[in-house]
Amino acid sequence: MATSLEYTPVPFFDNNYAWVISDGAHAIVVDPGAAEPVERFCGSRGLTVTAVLLTHHHDDHVGGVRALLRSCGKPDTPIYGPARERIECVTCCVGEGFEVEVTEPSFRATVIATPGHTHGHIVFFQPGVNDNPGHLFAGDTLFASGCGRLLEGSAEEMLESLDELATLPPSTLLHCAHEYTLSNLEFARLCEPGNESIRLWQEKAAALRLAGRPTLPTTIGHELIVNPFLRVHQDEIHDVLNERFGVPVPHRLAAFILLRAWKDLFQGEYRALAKRWAPDLLN
Repeated sequence: MATSLEYTPVPFFDNNYAWVISDGAHAIVVDPGAAEPVERFCGSRGLTVTAVLLTHHHDDHVGGVRALLRSCGKPDTPIYGPARERIECVTCCVGEGFEVEVTEPSFRATVIATPGHTHGHIVFFQPGVNDNPGHLFAGDTLFASGCGRLLEGSAEEMLESLDELATLPPSTLLHCAHEYTLSNLEFARLCEPGNESIRLWQEKAAALRLAGRPTLPTTIGHELIVNPFLRVHQDEIHDVLNERFGVPVPHRLAAFILLRAWKDLFQGEYRALAKRWAPDLLN
């Protein structure tokens, strides 16, 4: 049951997280792009990996699966992944509406198709139990105060995917696969400068990172307040986009397209600036 499980982000590479869902003896691992950090975590706690959940085919999400299972798994450990993508290690291809059920640890989640970042991207939603919140393992579709880039899918697909996730219960805990929160919040402040909640969250998130702690999970309800990609209906965002690009913003999709294009440019500027300030940091 969700009440007896622990949900731990295991960091690897520059900003990735693999999520480990455990009951103290068994573990489900989400998006292990690198094996060694997850092996260390599971080994230090005596956890056996009983299932792997993969949201999409990018190597920083799937690259560690085989090595992880050799050291911490069983020969028949199921590997769930998107049916619309080719991932060689996947043993259970799943799509929209599929129910993933694992006995140890006791876990049940529904697959939601979220194309946009990639054509076949999926997420896993574990419903809440009684007064305990649900959990969303969102891969690279939804981030804290951001969303994934459009590498394969269309803007229409991504907006529809985000709209569907926005209908989940507000208490749902958001477990995404990257620690992008501070950069996302720099951008969010520009998109909606009058949103005091974004400023307050930026201060809290900065303090968490300074203390060496993750900014995740957040909640769907929180994202509806501070995430510009879930707020493309807001007049202030439309006004900011109109002023910046000099074009009308007639509807939500237009706002989303302009926001995503601006964010892609912003990411490049942000990284270039950081590299000038600290060239060794981003090598």
